[in-house]
Amino acid sequence: MLQAGIIPVTHFQQNCTVLFDTETMRGVVVDPGGDVEVILQTLKDNGITIEAIWLTHGHIDHAGGAKELKQHLEVDIIGPHIDDKPLLENLETQAEKYGLAMKVDNLLPDRWLADGETVSFGAHVFEVYHCPGHAPGHVIYFNRAQNFAHVGDVLFHGSIGRTDLYGGNHEQLLDSIRTKVLPLGDDVGFICGHGPGGRIGDERRSNPYLRGL
Repeated sequence: MLQAGIIPVTHFQQNCTVLFDTETMRGVVVDPGGDVEVILQTLKDNGITIEAIWLTHGHIDHAGGAKELKQHLEVDIIGPHIDDKPLLENLETQAEKYGLAMKVDNLLPDRWLADGETVSFGAHVFEVYHCPGHAPGHVIYFNRAQNFAHVGDVLFHGSIGRTDLYGGNHEQLLDSIRTKVLPLGDDVGFICGHGPGGRIGDERRSNPYLRGL
């Protein structure tokens, strides 16, 4: 059975997510933004073996700990879309901009992702949707079998991703939500990059940023 656990990391309180199978206890880490020692200890405490690191996008709070975690776990980094290459090549600059003291290394993933691809671990298959607007190369991961999505910073409970950072575009983000996220279905539950998750239908009905979509 597919299960998800959230590890809030760094002062951004970003939802580093562990997706894993409850029978095999194997899974992936999504968006290890930092506090790598906390992530590693959590994996150890719960007996979870990680097969890969998945990134939704290249902002420091989501990708800042990815290279260090890769070195510890000896697994591949997968995603995001190649349009986030400038962000990932400048993670150290992002850290300086925000005055972060944590260890950060620029990186390139072992595999870029494109819209319409799939990624998986064990029997759990996730469809990949390229959803630019918050970041140029942002992707979301959708597991159709469990009606579950990890939407990163595209959609939040009661809000949407900010668009005032590098490559951000408000209209493009709304278009991504309208054409990629909402069509997944009202019953789909989601985890997002910060704060509580929810259901797409609830956001479609009550999220003020989605009016008219």
